[in-house]
Amino acid sequence: MKQGAMLAVAGLMLGVPAATAAEGKATCAVARPTGDLKGHAASFFPKAGNADLDALAACLGDPDPAVRDDFAFTLWSEGLRGKYLAPDQMRYTFGLLTKMVTAPGDAAGFRRPFAALTLSEVARADRVEPFLTDAELHSLAETGAGYLRGVSDYRGFVVGEGWRHGAAHGADVMLQLALNPRLSRVDADLVLGAVAAQVAPPASPYYIHGEASRLARPVLSLAKRADIDDAAWTAWFRTLHPDGAPRWKKVNGNAERLAAVHNSTAFATAIYVSAAESEDPQIRRLAPLAVELLKALS
Repeated sequence: MKQGAMLAVAGLMLGVPAATAAEGKATCAVARPTGDLKGHAASFFPKAGNADLDALAACLGDPDPAVRDDFAFTLWSEGLRGKYLAPDQMRYTFGLLTKMVTAPGDAAGFRRPFAALTLSEVARADRVEPFLTDAELHSLAETGAGYLRGVSDYRGFVVGEGWRHGAAHGADVMLQLALNPRLSRVDADLVLGAVAAQVAPPASPYYIHGEASRLARPVLSLAKRADIDDAAWTAWFRTLHPDGAPRWKKVNGNAERLAAVHNSTAFATAIYVSAAESEDPQIRRLAPLAVELLKALS
C-alpha cells in the first residue's frame, strides 16, 4: 500500500474523517499524532511523498480549527522551520500552495487563507536559506500580492469556526518578502501596492482582529531599503489619504465610510507607534508621514 493511502487509513482509524469536501464536511485524511508536532514533523516529512504533501495541504481547508490551524498549519510550520523538507519537497510545496492560493475559494472560506499563511512559511524558509530562483521569488511576490489584493472575505475569528483572517495572512506573505534581501525593487512595489489596496478597501468591515498592525509590518520592513527614497514614501502615503471619491464624503452616518476612516486610522497609528519608537532612522522617517495621514483623516 502506498504511503498516502496508509496515512488515509491511519487517519480513519484515529477518527479523522477522509476528504468529503463536496459535502462540506472534514477534508483532512492525515493521521494526527498524540505527541508534539515538532517531533512529528521530524519523522513525517522525510518519509512524505507528493501524495502525502497533497493530503496535508488539503487539511488546511478543514472546517475544524483544531485540524486546520492547530494541526495542519502548525505541522507545516514546524516542518519548514525545522528544515525537515528536502529541496524537491520544498519546491513541490511552493507549487502546491501557489495553486491553492490562486484557485477559486471554497464555500467555507478557509482553504485559501490558510494556504496563504503556509505560503508565508515557505517565503520565510527561502529568506532564511534561499532555494527559489530569482524568477520563482518574483512569482511568489506576484502570487502573494495578487492574493492580498483580491481578499474580499474579511471574516477574522468566528466563534465555533476559528480563524479565516485572509487580509492578515496575505500581509504575512508580504512581510516575509519585505524581509528578504533578495527582493527586487519591482517586487517591493508589488508588496506596497497590495498593502495599500487592503488598508481601507471598499466595502470592508471594521478591522478588529489586528489586521492593521499586520498590514503595517511589511511597510515598516521595507522602510529599511535604501532604494525607496523619501519622495517615494511620501507619494505612497498620499495614496492612502482621503480623496474626492464619494466614499470619503459625509462620513458620519455611513457605516462603510466610517469603517474606511477607522481602518486607515488604525493602520496609520500602527505605523506611527513603531516608527516613532524605532532606533533605525530609515524606519523613523515614516512617523511624520503617518501623522500626516492621521491629520488628513480627522
